[in-house]
Amino acid sequence: MAEAVEAAVGGEPIVSYLVHQETTFDANEVRRHVTVLVLTGNRFIVSHTDEQAADGTSPSPYATTSTESVKLQRISSVVLSRVVANPESYTPGTLPREVVLTIGWGAVSRLDLEPAACGDPNCEADHGYTGSSTADDLSLRVSEAGDGPDTVRQTLAFAQALSEATAATPDTGR
Repeated sequence: MAEAVEAAVGGEPIVSYLVHQETTFDANEVRRHVTVLVLTGNRFIVSHTDEQAADGTSPSPYATTSTESVKLQRISSVVLSRVVANPESYTPGTLPREVVLTIGWGAVSRLDLEPAACGDPNCEADHGYTGSSTADDLSLRVSEAGDGPDTVRQTLAFAQALSEATAATPDTGR
């Protein structure tokens, strides 16, 4: 995994990074999924590693790592959702209970459709569908309880660095 990230980064200096490990339990097996996000001066690099048990394709356990390199100009949205406990008594600067970082660059979109309707409650006409398309290339949930406060802080710092980098990048028409 480290070799794949290192090869993707090349010789570029790293501005910010985030490492997130997700452990899942599947029947009698423990599986790990690691996501590494790297910000350089020109690119956003995503690496996913999935650990697999021995199966019909391999007699021994194995890991698959894939990396994607995205030019900063391609990033269309950086969304950071924060969940805080007891919002009525929230103190600024208090660490959120969890954060969800969603980054869109146009490779994957989610389409939500629903039947369209008019204001007439007696209308039985087919009005087609209405909906929205949302960039959904990467969504990463990090919680203080599951990942620890340091990982939440690192996620907040990475989100801010990426947001600032994309705001400073001139739009070249993608």
